[in-house]
Amino acid sequence: MSKKVDYKKDYKQLYMPKTVPEIVVVPRMPFFMVSGSGDPNGEEFAKATEALYSMSYAVRMSYKSEDVPVGYYEYTVFPLEGEWDLLDRSKPATDKNNFKYTIMIRQPDFLTEERFERFLEQTKKKKQNPFLEKVRFEHVEDGLSCQMMHIGSFDNEPESFARMEAFCTEHGFIRSSKIHREIYLSDPRKTEPSKLKTVLRFPVNKP
Repeated sequence: MSKKVDYKKDYKQLYMPKTVPEIVVVPRMPFFMVSGSGDPNGEEFAKATEALYSMSYAVRMSYKSEDVPVGYYEYTVFPLEGEWDLLDRSKPATDKNNFKYTIMIRQPDFLTEERFERFLEQTKKKKQNPFLEKVRFEHVEDGLSCQMMHIGSFDNEPESFARMEAFCTEHGFIRSSKIHREIYLSDPRKTEPSKLKTVLRFPVNKP
């Protein structure tokens, strides 16, 4: 295990952007993910997040097992991410019960579908969480995107999105979807809202 991957250093462009908008190309990456809807402050969202972390730490700590995955290397567990949409677009975006989401945690590239099934069975034996049944393993490629670091409350994100859209207009890019991605670099349970760090990202194209 000579290699040690730290996402804040090795993938700095994707996880530690500046507080101004920029255009990036996001490659294909493997994720554990769970989809749901409703207020993210509720118990369902918390249980879904817990299921993702249980699985992610099972992979991270597997070097201590008798069956170490082929190609295993040491790494920092990646942060929680979420893709957000609305169930009903006629309702205001401030209605949190109207949220539709897929939350996910990126996985190391040595993880295979077969290994995923094995880790899932192992985790189910240790953890009583119904949301483990909903965890899936998929690859996602965001491609050409606009992103920036948002510092502050989640409720103030519309201001950053407005800056990102203005930047796109100025530089000849068009936002190609209402769906957006958030990457949570702070724990909201331990960080005051004004200091929360969240990467905001949405897909774009160049006409």
